Amino acid sequence: MISVLAVVLALVVGAVLIAFTNDRVQETAGYFFSRPTDLVGAVWEAVAGAYSALFQGSIYNFRAPNFFNAIRPLTETLTFATPLIAAGLGVGLAFRVGMFNIGGRGQMLIAAGAAGWVAFAVELPAGIHLIVAIVAGLLGGALWGGIVGLLKARTGAHEVIVTIMLNFVALYLIQFLLRTPGALQAPGSNNPKTPPMAATAVFPELFGPRYNLHAGFLTVIAATIFVWWLLSRSNLGFQFRAVGQNPSAARVAGINVKNVYLYAMAISGALVGLAGINQVLGTVTTGFGAGIDAGIGFDAITVALLGRSKPWGIFAAGILFGAFKAGGFAMQAAEGVPIDIVVVVQALIVLFIAAPPLVRAIFHLPTPGTTKGPEIRDVKTRKTNEVVAK
Repeated sequence: MISVLAVVLALVVGAVLIAFTNDRVQETAGYFFSRPTDLVGAVWEAVAGAYSALFQGSIYNFRAPNFFNAIRPLTETLTFATPLIAAGLGVGLAFRVGMFNIGGRGQMLIAAGAAGWVAFAVELPAGIHLIVAIVAGLLGGALWGGIVGLLKARTGAHEVIVTIMLNFVALYLIQFLLRTPGALQAPGSNNPKTPPMAATAVFPELFGPRYNLHAGFLTVIAATIFVWWLLSRSNLGFQFRAVGQNPSAARVAGINVKNVYLYAMAISGALVGLAGINQVLGTVTTGFGAGIDAGIGFDAITVALLGRSKPWGIFAAGILFGAFKAGGFAMQAAEGVPIDIVVVVQALIVLFIAAPPLVRAIFHLPTPGTTKGPEIRDVKTRKTNEVVAK
C-alpha cells in the first residue's frame, strides 16, 4: 500500500509541476481574478493532456490506425523495462541480505564488455553463440560483484565504498579497451566503439521487425522466477534472509555469514550484469560505447525500493519505470512537457517510499501493529479492569 500511494503522490506532485511549467497556465494565471475558470481549464488541459500522452506513449495509442500500431507503445515499455527489471533484481537480492549494491554501473559495463566481445569476436554456430555470450556476461557481472562480497567477507570493507570505487574502475577499464585496437575497439576505427554484434549472438525479435521487443524480456522473466525460488524455496535463500535479518543471530545458528556475503554479491552482480547483456545483445546491437549502462544501474535502486526487494514487486516496478521512460518522450513530443518532469516523478517516488510515516500521515493510515479509535479504548479499558481486579 505504501508503494502504491507513493506512486500516487508522486503523480499528483508531477501534475502540479506540469501545470506550473505550462505556458497557457502561466498566461491565464495573470488574469485569474477576472476569469478564474480559464486557469482551471488550462490546468486541466495541461495535466490531462500530459498524462494522456504518457499513457498513449507507454501502453496503448488510441490514435493509431490499427491494433498492431496501437500496442507498439506497450512493447516499447517492456523493452525499456527489461534491463531495469534485471538490474533491480540484483539490487533487491543484495538488499535482502542486508547489503547495499550501488555498483550496478560497473557490473553492467563489465558484463556488457564480456558478452559484447564474445558476440563480435568469437565465431560459433547460431544458438550456441548467443548462449556463450550470455554466460560470458553473467560471469563478468558475477566476478565484479563477487569482488565486493569477497572484500566485505575477508576484510570487512563496506560494500558501498567498494562498489562506488569499482564503478570507476570498470568505467575507465572499458574506456581503455574501447580505445585499444584488438580489444573492444572496432577494427579500422578511431572511435571508442565496438563492432556490431554478430547476428548469431543477438536476441531474436519476439513479434517481428516492427517492434523493438526482443527475447531478452524472456530472460528477465526467467530471472524473476529464479530469484523468487532462490529466496522463497531454497536453503541458500533462507540463509540470505536470515543474514539480512540479523547477521549475529545467523552466525550463532551456524550459518557461514562470510560465504553468504560472497555468494549474494556474486549472484547480485550476475543479475545486474544481465541488464548489460540485454543492452548489447538486444537493444544496441550495432556496437556500443562506455555509456551503454544509460544510468540503469542507479535506476535499479529505485526499482528495487519500489518493489520492496521482492521479485515480483521488482518486476512490476520495472514495468512502471519502463512506462515512464517510454511515455516520457511521447509526453514531451505531444504536449511539450519537459522530460525532466518524469525524472522528478521518479525521484519523488523514492522520497515517499523512504518516508513511510509521511505517506501514512497524508492518507491517515495507522502505523503497523497499532489500532485506532474504539479499539484502543476497548484495549485500555480491558487493561484497566485487569489492573483493578488484581
